[in-house]
Amino acid sequence: MYVTPEQIQAAGKTNVDAMLSLAATQFAAIEKFATLNANAMKTAFEDSLSNTRALFSAKDVQEFVSLQNSFATPAIEKAIAYSKSVYEVATETNAEMSKAAEQRVSDWNENFTALLDKAVKNAPAGSDVAVAGIKSMLAAANSAYDNFSKVTKQATEIAEANVAAATETVKGLAKAKKFA
Repeated sequence: MYVTPEQIQAAGKTNVDAMLSLAATQFAAIEKFATLNANAMKTAFEDSLSNTRALFSAKDVQEFVSLQNSFATPAIEKAIAYSKSVYEVATETNAEMSKAAEQRVSDWNENFTALLDKAVKNAPAGSDVAVAGIKSMLAAANSAYDNFSKVTKQATEIAEANVAAATETVKGLAKAKKFA
């Protein structure tokens, strides 16, 4: 029932590996966001230059207004694409972090159950009730965690559906404005 130095070392290594994995996931997400933002800024700057040149080459007010209106739809479509990309990176990162958390909870449950089983073997007579109570609490905690995970996944799916619907609505509005 005693914890050996090898067990402590293995647990420490597992914890460090888990933390490094989470840090790598976060760094990858930050890198993706930075790339998205840099590309968006570059594109916006280039579009601004191009649009400004086009506006200065307008021959009359009507052409000027027509050019301004023609710039709106591509800008909206680029904003939608950018938002969608940001959402995808956030969703992907969230899924990876959730997967890591689920793995850690699973590992903890296995280790705790193994420790509890060892303790039962060495427990004095009459401690069956306490052990059964602990196992019942563990089962209830696992059930609550599973329910929370399911609710979180459902909320994520609903949010994804809402984002998709909002994107289509904005695209529809942009097209309607274009034809108006």
